[in-house]
Amino acid sequence: MAEMTIAEKLAQYKIIPVLVLNDVESGLKRCEMLCKNGLPVAEITFRTAAAEDVIKAVSKEFPEMFIGAGTILNVKDLHRAFNAGAKFAVAPGFNPTVVKEAMANNYTFAPGICTPSEIEQAYELGCNFLKFFPAEAAGGVKMLSSIAAPYKHLGIKFMPTGGVTIENAADWLALDVVAAAGGTWLNKADEEGIRKAAALAASL
Repeated sequence: MAEMTIAEKLAQYKIIPVLVLNDVESGLKRCEMLCKNGLPVAEITFRTAAAEDVIKAVSKEFPEMFIGAGTILNVKDLHRAFNAGAKFAVAPGFNPTVVKEAMANNYTFAPGICTPSEIEQAYELGCNFLKFFPAEAAGGVKMLSSIAAPYKHLGIKFMPTGGVTIENAADWLALDVVAAAGGTWLNKADEEGIRKAAALAASL
């Protein structure tokens, strides 16, 4: 285990921009904006063909950034993400094959969950940092608070993503089981929007 767990590391940033990028150039621009405005972290999703190249370019250009890969749905993309320089990876759902491969390679990986059964299965395979997705649609703060309660003594931490906004992020981050929140709205936010998110994260 690293000196700092992934949950502790992401908790330093609180809000994790979730980016869907179509080319390296726009990826570098957005990451530069994030760094400049005090939020040097991002989850770059594998929803586009450019994801791997963006992670490579950003890791080289902005070594101070803590870069992760999102939407990792198979073993091939898992390896592509970490070979490109990702420090962590997340998925929308719980795929035991991908989790086992991540564990075997010592990759920091957070599968997505939205039921107690998935929490138990992921924990059994060695995961203690999980993505709660789709956070708002699955029942919001109340839902996560309820399903996380029986597992609190295990020290499992969560990153809610999906429907988290600048308006409700503080409610999510007030839960002690939440390490950080995924900010999908920051994919298209302007500089002012990024500054606001960074200021909110700092105030928490």
